[in-house]
Amino acid sequence: MKEYSEKFKEIVRFVRETFKTDEFIPLHEPRFQGNEKKYVNECIDTTFVSSVGKYVDRFEEMTAKYCGAKYAVAVGNGTAALHVTLMLAGVTENDEVITQPLTFVATANAISYLRAQPVFVDVDLDTLGISPSKLNEFFEKRTEIRNDGFCYNKITNRKISACLPMHTFGNPLRIKEIVEICEKNNVIVIEDAAESIGSKVEGKHSGTFGLLGILSFNGNKIITTGGGGMIITDNKKLAATAKHLTTTAKIPHKWEYVHDMIGFNYRLPNINAALGCAQLEGIDKYLKNKKELFDLYKNFLEKIDVQFVKPIGGTVSNHWLNAIILKNFDERNSFLEYTNLKAVMTRPIWRLLHKLEMFKDSHVENIENAEWLEKRVVNIPSSVRL
Repeated sequence: MKEYSEKFKEIVRFVRETFKTDEFIPLHEPRFQGNEKKYVNECIDTTFVSSVGKYVDRFEEMTAKYCGAKYAVAVGNGTAALHVTLMLAGVTENDEVITQPLTFVATANAISYLRAQPVFVDVDLDTLGISPSKLNEFFEKRTEIRNDGFCYNKITNRKISACLPMHTFGNPLRIKEIVEICEKNNVIVIEDAAESIGSKVEGKHSGTFGLLGILSFNGNKIITTGGGGMIITDNKKLAATAKHLTTTAKIPHKWEYVHDMIGFNYRLPNINAALGCAQLEGIDKYLKNKKELFDLYKNFLEKIDVQFVKPIGGTVSNHWLNAIILKNFDERNSFLEYTNLKAVMTRPIWRLLHKLEMFKDSHVENIENAEWLEKRVVNIPSSVRL
């Protein structure tokens, strides 16, 4: 019979004590402790369950206010939000978009929807998000501003239209530095804040530093609408275009069906928005609960000498998914095997995107940090505790 590390056993015991159960412990499950049933039942009673209804507008207004953005546009999921924001930023076929290799596949998928190409730049070891120093190095060595005012990759000869950094596991990356570097190089920043509602950098909410940002409300997020996403921006024109595009580009009329662009049926249904409104009402309570869990993990893991991913100074994390860094690939695999065998759900960080078949030909810079992290980072149970 295979022997496992005593540290692994201690971690499983601690997780079970912390969540107070001998049953299966998921990685992150939703909580419904407020007006969710009341609002959803109202949608059913009034029959406004699709994309028309008061809760869609209310959810957009609540989200914009919470994030400190002027405008918010609700859509069916975070990937749809990414797709539309990239379009709004002017990304077109054969353009390049800089992003990180260590992110959920949706980040690069959305780039590919526009037949554009991802460029993978390395991450920082502490934030797990795009490294400003590596980004600056990429611009200095690989790019140039041409006569048309746009930035071009000298190796591929493609225009670089945008940069898409992602706040990993809710921990903010060095977004201010990234925006500054991109502005110097005439590249638009779109923030993938899918995982980071409630996270801030020097008091400013994630997703509001670039021209556009996106949030996700998938079932495994702190705030869920079942499935859903949000585009946030301070640009009135872009917000209006986003709403138009995501409602099949239909010109408002009492009975005529007239569409003036190729649009998308991406709007969030009212019944999902109702769930989101109730969830957002409870976000402060959830974030407090998750900070308490983070502190419990931090204190415990320091005692047993296990490296823990922590937010950097000047930031506030929502602590969506807690993560540990194991010593090597073999220890990572052994930990994953033992914990899941014991019905404590853990999962490794994503496989680097350039290793996936569809992105194997993408431009990849030196990504030694991402490669190091890929072999070691594991997420541990992070639900709001009951």
